[in-house]
Amino acid sequence: MASTELRNGSRHGLTGKASILDGNSFRAENAPALTARTDSLVQRRRRVLGPAYRLFYRNPVEVVRGRGSRVWDADGVEYLDLYNNVPSVGHAHPAVVAAVQRQMSLLNTHTRYLHEAILRYADDLLTTFAGPIDQVMFVCTGSEANDLALRVGRAYTGGQAYIATSEAYHGNTALVSAHSPALSDCEPMDPALRVVDPPDTYRYGSSDAAGAAFLASVRAAIDDIESSGDRLAGLILDTSFSSDGIYPGRPGMIRAAVELVRGRGGVVIADEVQPGFARTGESFWGYQRHGLDPDIVTTGKPMGNGFPIAAVAARSEVLAPFAGTRPYFNTFGGNPVAIAAAQAVLDVIRDDELQSHALATGESLRAGLRELAGTHPAIGDVRGVGLYTGVELVPDGTSREPATGLALDVIEELRARRVLTSVCGPANNVLKLRPPLPFAAADIPQLIEALDGALTASGA
Repeated sequence: MASTELRNGSRHGLTGKASILDGNSFRAENAPALTARTDSLVQRRRRVLGPAYRLFYRNPVEVVRGRGSRVWDADGVEYLDLYNNVPSVGHAHPAVVAAVQRQMSLLNTHTRYLHEAILRYADDLLTTFAGPIDQVMFVCTGSEANDLALRVGRAYTGGQAYIATSEAYHGNTALVSAHSPALSDCEPMDPALRVVDPPDTYRYGSSDAAGAAFLASVRAAIDDIESSGDRLAGLILDTSFSSDGIYPGRPGMIRAAVELVRGRGGVVIADEVQPGFARTGESFWGYQRHGLDPDIVTTGKPMGNGFPIAAVAARSEVLAPFAGTRPYFNTFGGNPVAIAAAQAVLDVIRDDELQSHALATGESLRAGLRELAGTHPAIGDVRGVGLYTGVELVPDGTSREPATGLALDVIEELRARRVLTSVCGPANNVLKLRPPLPFAAADIPQLIEALDGALTASGA
């Protein structure tokens, strides 16, 4: 059996664990403050959808329309969307809408017929990996993609034991939930799973120190796997450590740990649902900025701007033991309409140069946030790459303890100022700024002004 530390992933003395699904969420005690219409919708939702679903905000937003990086509620109020990576090239992008409408008017059917568009898109997508990845399998969601990837890795290595980071969220199938430590308070983890700390650049003080600590943790996990009689299957990670608190670090920070996993016989699964499709600005895929060549890459619904399509891409020799012995079939994974949406997204990213746009706009955004930190000591750290930014809130400039209550209050104040986002990290104290890629430099002043006001109103 693995040690408690390896199983549970200690976080530098931080105690208490809040599910990422419950951090910024509506609760029953918030109901008395709702308008009659909002209260009615909340009650109907609970009645027909059941209690498992979560809503954002103490006063939930009823969104009815979107365009680019903005959405509108039922009263016509406009919000700046700083959270939605699923509509990656922007809400209701006309090119994606047109592609879906056009293909839907022709045909949509299951995937056991020949269709040239899926082959054309597969060839196009594979060029973006620029490495040994040479085959792709299509599914409908990131959860399905990670489920398939875990199975592929086990078939290739013959091992069962994966390593994941302590707040990682990889999806919601039974297998994937069991490898998502962010859910460990409410879901049983896989008995063979080893959990390690992410490379927390804020608390370790640098990418070098964080990378070295991550390497040591991964080495200890592998040693524990081997000494216990388990067999290593591999490492599954989001290379921006999104749910862990957003730690992209300096390029190459995690390379030694990844190479160690491969050297000890495991596969490396890069979960690109959040850092992929040009979001980091420095590269098309998040793993590429670290100079990695993973064995398996997974994607999610940003691939189709929210239309349900996802993928598992891998080296053919890694896929072979699974795919050569199992007739895996996903009825609508890569159907003609989904492929049309995905092709449109790929074309828009290139045609509109959204990768370079993400790089430049993200740098400007973080510069503005760091300037704001000079007047608000509660902003302990601003970190990120491209259009993925974490703003860590702490009690004051001398402490690195999490200010969870402050962060949740700030989220509500931002919502009142027409800016939508949420939180991440083990204590839900990191503002997660992850807008659609068309988010522009012209949008930055609205965010800075809103955050300034939100912090002040929250007493920070």
